[in-house]
Amino acid sequence: MESYGGVSLHKMSHGEGFLKLVQNRFSGRGLYIFDEPEAALSPMRIMTLICEIDRLLKADSQFIIATHSPLLMAFPGAQVLYITEKGIEPVSFKETEHYKLTLRFLEDPERMMGYLLG
Repeated sequence: MESYGGVSLHKMSHGEGFLKLVQNRFSGRGLYIFDEPEAALSPMRIMTLICEIDRLLKADSQFIIATHSPLLMAFPGAQVLYITEKGIEPVSFKETEHYKLTLRFLEDPERMMGYLLG
């Protein structure tokens, strides 16, 4: 099994192992398809992933990412596609339910918790 910095991937969390693979095994001129890569990452580590995606884009890579993360959807120049029963349509990340809900929660967490738990 591969190790990075002398630490086996088996000894890392899922998210840390994923980031190590992206940082050490992914190179330019690739097509990368991710399904919810944010699932095992903290917000800070999502930002690390954003930096790695930028590095790879500058090296002529392409990405297809299925995500619920407003942080990832906000990537400059990203084409956000919303899939519904009517089909697939491009949207601004600020038009997505994920962005709107996160924003509402962060603007007034007490109110949202009252609504959820009330």
